[in-house]
Amino acid sequence: MSEQIPQVETLFLHEHGDEFTVVVTRDGERVLRGVLELKEADAGPRPRRFRVKDGSSEEPRQPDQFVDVARSAERIRISEQTSPSARDRLQSMLDAYQLDALQVRTCRYCANAGRYSPVTEDTAVKADRDHICPDCAKQELERELSYKGQFTGSAQDRLEELLLEVQDLDRITNLLEGNLDPDLTKFDTISATVEDVDAVRTDELDLHPALQDRTEDRFDELLPVQSLSVRNGLFDGDDQLVVSATATGKTLVGELAGVNNALNGDGKLLFLVPLVALANQKHEDFEERYGDVLDVTIRVGASRINDDGNRFDPDADVIVGTYEGIDHALRTGKDMGDVGTVVIDEVHTLKEEGRGHRLDGMISRLKHYTEQRDSLAQWVYLSATVGNPEYLARNLEATLIEFEERPVPIERHLTFADDREKLRIENRLVKRAFDSESSKGYRGQTIIFTNSRRRCHEISRKLEYSSAPYHAGLDYRRRKTVERKFGDQDLAAVVTTAALAAGVDFPASQVLFDSLAMGIEWLSVQEFEQMLGRAGRPDYHDQGTVYLLVEPDGVYHNSMEMTEDEAAFKLLKGEMEDVTTVYDTSAAAEETLANVVVAGKGAKRLNDRMLGDVPTTHAVGKLLEWEFIDGFDATPLGRAVTRHFLAPDDAFRILDGVRRDAHPYEIVADMELADEEL
Repeated sequence: MSEQIPQVETLFLHEHGDEFTVVVTRDGERVLRGVLELKEADAGPRPRRFRVKDGSSEEPRQPDQFVDVARSAERIRISEQTSPSARDRLQSMLDAYQLDALQVRTCRYCANAGRYSPVTEDTAVKADRDHICPDCAKQELERELSYKGQFTGSAQDRLEELLLEVQDLDRITNLLEGNLDPDLTKFDTISATVEDVDAVRTDELDLHPALQDRTEDRFDELLPVQSLSVRNGLFDGDDQLVVSATATGKTLVGELAGVNNALNGDGKLLFLVPLVALANQKHEDFEERYGDVLDVTIRVGASRINDDGNRFDPDADVIVGTYEGIDHALRTGKDMGDVGTVVIDEVHTLKEEGRGHRLDGMISRLKHYTEQRDSLAQWVYLSATVGNPEYLARNLEATLIEFEERPVPIERHLTFADDREKLRIENRLVKRAFDSESSKGYRGQTIIFTNSRRRCHEISRKLEYSSAPYHAGLDYRRRKTVERKFGDQDLAAVVTTAALAAGVDFPASQVLFDSLAMGIEWLSVQEFEQMLGRAGRPDYHDQGTVYLLVEPDGVYHNSMEMTEDEAAFKLLKGEMEDVTTVYDTSAAAEETLANVVVAGKGAKRLNDRMLGDVPTTHAVGKLLEWEFIDGFDATPLGRAVTRHFLAPDDAFRILDGVRRDAHPYEIVADMELADEEL
């Protein structure tokens, strides 16, 4: 290295053992790094040795050269971490050469590494008893995360963001140990919003006497979304799309319309939901509420015998069913009698890949069925969350009833934990909530959502306060016992599956997400919003609290493209997805075939009024090529395919297996393997 003195902007000095680190910078870049050793002369401290570092080696220089460097510097800075006695020695030496120096707060880690990094109150990060620069703080955090393992991507970004926000490394590392510092776990607060809606009194309704009495016994006046629906033609037979947050009472809209029509002899009520568990719960509700004045039945699959041993009765006044259960009846030509009201709950399912096109097709086929019978059914579509409500209402030819009130604020929190730590944190949060009391006099109670029945029982067993699992695998009596005990505040928590989220109606103050998955799929923004909306009731609580317990880099199935931390931020920051149905060749062929089976030559008309854009000509060409149809008639093969809701690829795999005389288990295994590879 040349002994030419570099142009010096800043000379930085930092105590390092018995020596001083020397750093020279220009334009923010380091141009020289060295080591200075002082000696005690008669006139005071003076340079004894000066060495310039070049990589891992050191090159001795004349001590006077340090003095030349110091004299050429525009400013001289001494680190705050240099001890008082060492600072005095440096200052005495500089005074001898008539040089001024200022003490500055710097990053000790940088100084020890031969870098000059001044830190200010705005940039310094507390680390133990030191203050370090943001870059070193991030490196220390990364080191801590590497000890914990599996912290990458979104989780690390979030922790770094918090680190720079709170400027305290110890608080962040404590968070990794399960410390629930609310200032760190808090992601945001969703404010309460209240719309001024003139409530409809129930004694002003002109319902069938049996329904009028029951409604007045239950309520003095309707909730806002119900009042809006009634004032906008619910009892005039108008079709409606009702969009309102979870727990605002929209389900009663469909119930009142359908039960009133059924009691008045204006056709039966079909109440359709996406999941068997929800159908079972709704069937129980209708049976308990109206079973003495209406015949209630359930249709959840192809079998005429339900899981509870009861026979499906197509002549019943109220049919509660899954989308697929009713669609199977349509595809196989079952007579369900005159339909007066169709309620489609969770209509945003229309956007779901794999299921959306089947709901889209079922709606079109059910409308065809009612038209063929000359019964002008009233359609009521329900959803808590829709990104494009005006578009959806227009395409469903329904009046939009939109109500955006959130009665209490919801505070959303996020923390990171593995399965074992999640249990410990859940226990603490459940206890903390149950030990508190709202201004209305209610203890805090918790719903914990997870992704399997097994996990429901595991969590419930580990909680110290009284709790119970709650899922579709429990019998009616056990579920009702849990509901009653929760309502009486005898339970601190219920642990339920995400699949039952839409049907859970517990007055909880707190919702914990033990998992962000539903089965092997991440929750959608709609599902997530619906579930967190269970936190906080205006008559019980002052606010709702939501905790996401996220496993960094965690997945629940190898088909998942995102990790749980990535899914968490997508859900927290995500905007409501638009509800529309997209058709690929397989979906278009499946729905066109079902429409041919149901409507023959009228299949194109059924396709044309579906929400998604179905390429009918292309689909018909494929169905002819595959010999699923002959003209506008389904072949026996085509009827078998549509009866069993088979996508074309699955149908071909089964056919291939049958032709190879493969064992049924082998065929199923081949189909599952094909799904894994998608």
